[in-house]
Amino acid sequence: MKAPFYRFIAILLLVIPGLTATYGFLSMKDAFFAQFDTDGHMLWGKFLLGLILFLLGVAFIGGWTFFRDRKRNYLAPRFKAKRRK
Repeated sequence: MKAPFYRFIAILLLVIPGLTATYGFLSMKDAFFAQFDTDGHMLWGKFLLGLILFLLGVAFIGGWTFFRDRKRNYLAPRFKAKRRK
């Protein structure tokens, strides 16, 4: 009973940052294309908030993948943890 619940929690831990990154990307896109509207001003606040959300989401998913691959020994030798002799 515990295993499916833990897998569901793990999927949620990846879906939430993915949705955050998606919202950030769409926010940046909307702010960029708003300058071509009638007033011609860029929405810098919306753009910067979107950039921050996008970078946080991508960094979380990238870090998750990196540490999972390090644990399973899928990385190139230069990314592997250094061992003490």
